[in-house]
Amino acid sequence: MRRPMVAGNWKMHGSRAVNQGLLEELQSRVSEAWPIDVAVCPPFVYLTEVMRQLEGDLIAVGAQNVSAEAPGAFTGEVAAAMLADIGCTLVIVGHSERRRLYGEDDTLVARKFVAAQTAGLTPILCVGETLEERDAGQTEGVVARQLDAVLRTSGAKALGKAILAYEPVWAIGTGRNATPAQAQAVHQFLRSRISAQDAKIAAQLRILYGGSVKAANAAELFANPDVDGGLIGGASLNADEFQRICAAAAAPAVAGARR
Repeated sequence: MRRPMVAGNWKMHGSRAVNQGLLEELQSRVSEAWPIDVAVCPPFVYLTEVMRQLEGDLIAVGAQNVSAEAPGAFTGEVAAAMLADIGCTLVIVGHSERRRLYGEDDTLVARKFVAAQTAGLTPILCVGETLEERDAGQTEGVVARQLDAVLRTSGAKALGKAILAYEPVWAIGTGRNATPAQAQAVHQFLRSRISAQDAKIAAQLRILYGGSVKAANAAELFANPDVDGGLIGGASLNADEFQRICAAAAAPAVAGARR
């Protein structure tokens, strides 16, 4: 049975004081009884402080990005080995903002995936289409291309130590959200594509949904059989909202729907 997960991507938000207050709130709200994994991904500069505050806690810590290169002369970059060295366990790779704003292509994302796993990190691999691509009926082609770049480089078995996240670009930070049926359709397509190479890995793989998830729509999204939780953006910066999203993922009906 797949264990649901909710991961908060703080993006370029936060300060030492704000982070401390948010984490204290989360620590008081995240329940050990919930059958889910919970994580936060703060900006690089706050990783060590966040991990220190969460030491021994139920909340895991991940990074938002990683270099594809081994340690060396790459000014401004952060190597996967460095993230592992300070205690990170997760890292987001291929987020739509990295692809769109910083020109990261499928090949680079696949290399980052390899770098993360080589260092012992669990990559959260993001795939998703733009509004123009969806309107043109290209959704499956786009997410297949993004996924296949990693499958060609690492093979399906590598996904046994990874998490996949579907984030429709048109639904990130826009307030517009994929319907539960739309989310389920893409998640099912992704799982089926992986299943064609390794059915066991596909059945065990957690696929998160990311795209304007809120407490108001989380339960309906997470009730779908192939939606295993969420990669949460802005809502993860509000302790009450994030806790309610986590509770939706932990609901017995949702947990029971996981294969």
